Amino acid sequence: QVHLVESGGGLVQAGGSLRLSCAASGRTFGRHAAGWFRQAPGKEREFVAAINWSGFTTTLADSVKGRFTISRDNAKNTVNLQMNSLKPEDTAVYYCAQGRLYGGVTGPWDTWGQGTQVTVSS
Repeated sequence: QVHLVESGGGLVQAGGSLRLSCAASGRTFGRHAAGWFRQAPGKEREFVAAINWSGFTTTLADSVKGRFTISRDNAKNTVNLQMNSLKPEDTAVYYCAQGRLYGGVTGPWDTWGQGTQVTVSS
């Protein structure tokens, strides 16, 4: 079973950037869709970005379009989330998720990491 570990979170000022990485232990991760989600205090987990297994198709939530980019390196079994022009409302725990084998960007998502905290100060 795949094990996902997120890294790269931290504290940043508004307007700054962070790059999150999700490292997978499973040998087949590169053939699965992957996604990023976030959960702010007192709110439900929400979709942020997703990428299909090949990396050719991506999708972003409207709230992060033009600021965030999702990418993957299947040779390294990683999926990244580049976050620019961060806003205080981006503050949340960010989770990586694995989707379907040879799947697209719409899920479902069956394996989750433990999350990494992102805090954006105003």
